[in-house]
Amino acid sequence: MDPIILSRLQFAFATIVHFFFVPLTIGLGFFIAIMETRYVRTGNEKFKQQAQFWGRIFLINFVLGVVTGIALEFQFGTNWALYSKYVGDIFGSLLAIEATLAFFLESTFIGIWAFGWNRVPKKIHLMAIWFVAFASTISALWILLANGFMQHPVGYTIQDSVARLASFTEVLTNPYGWAMYLHTVSGAFLLTGFLVMGVSAWHLFCGRNVEFFSASFRLGSSFAVIFSILIIIIGHSLGQVTAKYQESKFAAMESVWETQTEAPMHLIKIPHFTREEGNLVEAMPIPKFLSFLAGNDFQHKVTGMKDVPPENRPLVWPIFYSFRLMVGLGCIFLVVAVATFFVRGMIASFGWGLWVYILLIPLPYLALQLGWIVTELGRQPWVVFGLMRTADAGSPPVDWYQILLTLLAMIGIYGVISLTGFILMIRSALSNPQKPVEHYV
Repeated sequence: MDPIILSRLQFAFATIVHFFFVPLTIGLGFFIAIMETRYVRTGNEKFKQQAQFWGRIFLINFVLGVVTGIALEFQFGTNWALYSKYVGDIFGSLLAIEATLAFFLESTFIGIWAFGWNRVPKKIHLMAIWFVAFASTISALWILLANGFMQHPVGYTIQDSVARLASFTEVLTNPYGWAMYLHTVSGAFLLTGFLVMGVSAWHLFCGRNVEFFSASFRLGSSFAVIFSILIIIIGHSLGQVTAKYQESKFAAMESVWETQTEAPMHLIKIPHFTREEGNLVEAMPIPKFLSFLAGNDFQHKVTGMKDVPPENRPLVWPIFYSFRLMVGLGCIFLVVAVATFFVRGMIASFGWGLWVYILLIPLPYLALQLGWIVTELGRQPWVVFGLMRTADAGSPPVDWYQILLTLLAMIGIYGVISLTGFILMIRSALSNPQKPVEHYV
């Protein structure tokens, strides 16, 4: 068995589980901060109850995100030693800033917020949750700038056969990293909106705490409509950045094989399930539209996969289908969010229609995971695009059976942790929000 493949599976598994919890932490922190701001300004206890109810879900989610993320950074040393040696001067500095600046800030103030109800002044308590909310987005920024370097390496020189940081400014302003960051954070807020609407819809369907969950639903719908629009706009920008800096990934996303200007976008396309060149089906073309999507120009040249050396090509079909499904889900979110925004005042009377929002809860999670599949599989066979191959990035002393054993152990441990966390979050989401909370224990 190939140690590199097993290491990739191990890292992918840990990332997928970790990323189930991270996006909600980002979005729900701001949702709670808004509710508590209303409480501090008006003194209305209903807003305090809102912050406390959603805060329980937030705290469970935060803990699970921390626990499942710890193993990821260790893998850079255990499974990817040559990668760490080659780009550690750049990649390591970004992760160090994330930990010392953002994560410590987030962890400190979340303790004040969780244990400070009625123990610290209201404004100090409010400040704590705003610090937590902003720190979570800052944490995501540094991580995605690090990943952005892997997608589009900038600001480095090669010295003594390793990459050295030459310009921190270039790394900090990497357009690929910023496009990924804005797209991911928008997805986190979109997820928050749909989860809040879904949980609220369940309580409204059961006829419980109608006023309370109608208010939650209205704010959740605002999140959903704003970020369902933004994520499409930002996603278009990310697609253009991808077309500029990762032509092979863009070609795989659209299963384009021939380099062409005035490239059409086919609404129906079925690629081969192997590396064989070409598509099985191409139908319903929109003339020149793919060129416009790639460069805001109907004459823009789109590079086909045939002009990418075979050894540098990613596997097309999983990237293509993941991308298409992600885009399709994004369109569904937009339609539902816009329609909901205009009727949100009548939501309590929707009856069985509320099940639409309940059933939609898993779909933003799926869309976010599909986005990462496109991002990471599309980068292959490079671990740092155009600079270092994944096959050259492993830890030579580590044997395949060691990786397999730790992978199986991780699956078991993460499975127990995740199942416990999901049960706790579901129980909290279905609980009675009227119970007063002095502090979290």
